[in-house]
Amino acid sequence: MIAKNFQLLRLLQLASPALPIGAYSYSEGLETLCDRGVIQNQEDLKHWLGQELQYGAIRIEAAVMLRAYRATQQEDENALKYWNDWLSATRETEELRLQSWQMGQSLLKLVSDMNGNSLETADPNLTKLVSSLPSFRENSEGQGCNLAIAYGLTAAIWLIDEKLALMAYLHSWLANLVSAAVKLIPLGQTVGQQILFDFNAQIERSQDSLLTLADDRMESCSWGLAIASMTHETQYSRLFRS
Repeated sequence: MIAKNFQLLRLLQLASPALPIGAYSYSEGLETLCDRGVIQNQEDLKHWLGQELQYGAIRIEAAVMLRAYRATQQEDENALKYWNDWLSATRETEELRLQSWQMGQSLLKLVSDMNGNSLETADPNLTKLVSSLPSFRENSEGQGCNLAIAYGLTAAIWLIDEKLALMAYLHSWLANLVSAAVKLIPLGQTVGQQILFDFNAQIERSQDSLLTLADDRMESCSWGLAIASMTHETQYSRLFRS
């Protein structure tokens, strides 16, 4: 019971909106969609989020997160680097790629600092695996570690169950966009929570399908997200980063 509770607490910390990786500052094109009237109300938002969960890029991100989790368990540095490069190459806009790199780098730094400062969480394998991944600095031409890779690595190091880690990753993505939509549309806080509640079943279905998704079936249809992301960079007035 103690071990399970310990894993649950670490899962809650990893999935918490208080995790300082900057997720709150991004809307993933949602701000453009609201500005242009594509998303105007609760039903529009639920339709967009539902389509993204079923067909969009978040499925691929979550699938890569799972592969990073398993590669970390096997201490397979080559697999970690392969899936990081693969995911970077699939990013359809510079904005989405930089977002993923910035958040991934922030998570790696956070976990590395915590690992070095706490005897409880110290793990010699963590330093080795983190050092095998590219270090990203904004405004540079270098590569970076994607959030999905950093998240999977952290969940494995912290001994979080892979199914729970996968569900938490999907829920964190959804919660962040709902939080943005509450400000942008705007929606009431109760409506925002209702949307999260209504998506419980779809997140569970997505989790089940991703656990058995083969490498050669990793595909998505996210051109709408790509256009919204590219357009957001030059939007006249913005609350969120590109």
